Amino acid sequence: MTIQIARRTILPLLAGLALPACEALRPGGFSEGTRDVAYGPHPRQRMDIYVPKGVQDAPKPVVFFIYGGSWANGAKETYSFVGDALSARGFVTVIADYRLVPEVRFPVFIEDGALALRVVRDIIARFGGSPRALHLMGHSAGAYNAMMLTLDKRYLTAVGMRSGEIRSTVGLSGPYDFLPFDIDVTKDAFGSAPVPAQTQPINFARRDTPPIFLATGSEDTTVLPRNSERLALALEKAGARSVSLKIYPGLGHAGTATALSRLLQWQAPVLDDVVTFLTAR
Repeated sequence: MTIQIARRTILPLLAGLALPACEALRPGGFSEGTRDVAYGPHPRQRMDIYVPKGVQDAPKPVVFFIYGGSWANGAKETYSFVGDALSARGFVTVIADYRLVPEVRFPVFIEDGALALRVVRDIIARFGGSPRALHLMGHSAGAYNAMMLTLDKRYLTAVGMRSGEIRSTVGLSGPYDFLPFDIDVTKDAFGSAPVPAQTQPINFARRDTPPIFLATGSEDTTVLPRNSERLALALEKAGARSVSLKIYPGLGHAGTATALSRLLQWQAPVLDDVVTFLTAR
């Protein structure tokens, strides 16, 4: 396991920013693509696909990004800055909406992610992406969803995919080890789960995982850094072949996502670190 402590960054200007406010961070201009591609019949089963501008000389790697919002909030349009940032670095990027609490509970929001990913695999070649180079990435609750899709093989199996089809996974400030359900957010999303232990990514740590990059901020008081630290340790103990943990001093919960924006990359080198990780896989 590789553990890095990033050099101290300036305290984020928007440390208390709620991520839905990131609408104003859209840089624009780096990507083309298609909006509202359906992956199911529900109105929230839609995804946006960001394609790097310019001549496509070969199929591009694909990042499937899952946003957070306590499994109860969020919209793909708000995270266009992520699609644009990754497209500018050469990745075909997909951001999908998914059904939310209280309309659904665990595990439906994970199942939506699995279905969307299967559709991405099947159609992404039309957009210049390689179905053989699928990477998962998520922030906060979205990092939880991404990690469950990566570690618990049942979700991909249910939609006709193999866990080996995931090239790598990036988790930014994700909750991975949060029993018992002692706050309203987790009670609402997971309180009806018949086997609570099966809601926890840490309990599915296994040897045959794809490479995993876990990042968090030292000042995150929303999802404590120990979530990433404990998952990294559990994966190492399980014999996972490639696990990296990076902690960004001075960065809060929103910062690992907002630092992907062109306007706020000065906060921390999150985008550079993610791109370095992805391009090595």
